[in-house]
Amino acid sequence: MTDSSGPSTTLDDALKSFEGHRRELCAYAYRMLGSSFEAEDAVQEAFTRAWKSYSSFEGRASLRSWLYKITTNVCLDMLDGPQRRARPMDLNGPSRPDSPLPAPQPDYVWIEPIPDGLAFGADPAEHASTKDTLRLAFVAACQHLPATQRAILIMREVLRFSANETAEALTMSPASVNSALQRARATMSKVQPTVTDDYDESDENQRKLINDFVSAFEAYDMDTLTTLLKADVALSMPPFDLWISGPDNVAAFMLGTGSACEGSKLIRLEGANGHVAFGHYKPTEEPGVYSPWSITILELEGDTIAGLNFFLDTDKLFPLFDLPLELRDPVTQS
Repeated sequence: MTDSSGPSTTLDDALKSFEGHRRELCAYAYRMLGSSFEAEDAVQEAFTRAWKSYSSFEGRASLRSWLYKITTNVCLDMLDGPQRRARPMDLNGPSRPDSPLPAPQPDYVWIEPIPDGLAFGADPAEHASTKDTLRLAFVAACQHLPATQRAILIMREVLRFSANETAEALTMSPASVNSALQRARATMSKVQPTVTDDYDESDENQRKLINDFVSAFEAYDMDTLTTLLKADVALSMPPFDLWISGPDNVAAFMLGTGSACEGSKLIRLEGANGHVAFGHYKPTEEPGVYSPWSITILELEGDTIAGLNFFLDTDKLFPLFDLPLELRDPVTQS
């Protein structure tokens, strides 16, 4: 990368070349860290480190591999501790629908959603091949792995790096990488659900399922809503560690503790974690005015909804998804 006249590429050019890898690095850091905010911070820190050491980059590896190595080190530094992020169903059994809401837990406890636009590139084929590994269930399962095993599993099985490339990134031997990968696979086989979200935008039945859900939820028609839910559907509401299982219990919860959602509006998003997602606004005391309530993510299984995820940290999440902090009904002319 250098000759007697100095670097063949200016630092400005280097920064531009870094940007071409931002989304895939953000997706990688998100799988490692379980937080879109921490993932963005990790990539920014990786770019800063890469910029500072760019003069020593001699091209022995590809720029992409070099950036992954730096990002991996940043993530491992950030994961230097016992804390792992989780989903409510990873922490305890289901609650009764009439259970009072517990005290909210800190945001570092929870797997957070990531907008599809932050994680996926423009190539639809890349989107299709990687979206399953950004699903909430997969990211939560990865959190059960020690940090280095997590990096190895993602680099080998998601990014398709060779054992030698992974070993280089982690300063390990290929044999150690392969051994750690086997241990990671064994853990994942125990904690990862066998069925993942299979939403297909081109599937007419699934499009109807989504439309029916929106209609039933906005009408607060629990009789219709429950017909759309899988028998073991799970409803969760981070930052609360309470979760509800089963259509009848979901309906009872929504009509009781969750009754403030009646009259809500759902704004369809591009997507989150490869799932169907909405900006969820609930009514205020002022008629026709709605305030942020949650980023609502649906997990689908065939022609049913298997998961209802309400992420309530709207102060952080609505700006992340480019959502306004107020919604108003259109003014009709008399």
